[in-house]
Amino acid sequence: MPINYYIFLSVALFCIGVTGVLTRRNAIIIFMCIELMLNAVNLLLVAFSKMHHQAVGAAVPTAGIDGQIFVFFIMVVAAAEVSVGLAIIVMLYRNTHSVDVNFLNRLKH
Repeated sequence: MPINYYIFLSVALFCIGVTGVLTRRNAIIIFMCIELMLNAVNLLLVAFSKMHHQAVGAAVPTAGIDGQIFVFFIMVVAAAEVSVGLAIIVMLYRNTHSVDVNFLNRLKH
C-alpha cells in the first residue's frame, strides 16, 4: 500500500482530533480527541518507519523498529497523561457535578 494512503488517513484523524478539541466542551471528549491526535501521529511514525525500512532493504535487521520505539514512548506518555487527566476530571466532577470545561473558571476563586 502506498505511503500516501497512510499520510491521508493520519492527517484526517489528526484534523478530526483538533476539531474535537477546539469545539467540544466536555472534558472526557477532549481527552478522547487528544488520544485520537496521538494515534494519528503513531500511525504516521510507523508508516514512515516501514517506508524507511523498505528503502534501506533487508540488509539492516533493525531498520524497521525506529518508528515503533517512538510509538512505544508516545503510548507511555499518553497513559500517564490519561491517568493524570482522569484524576483532574474526577476532582472537577466532585466539585462542580459537571465535566464541562467552562466550569473550570469557577475554580479560580
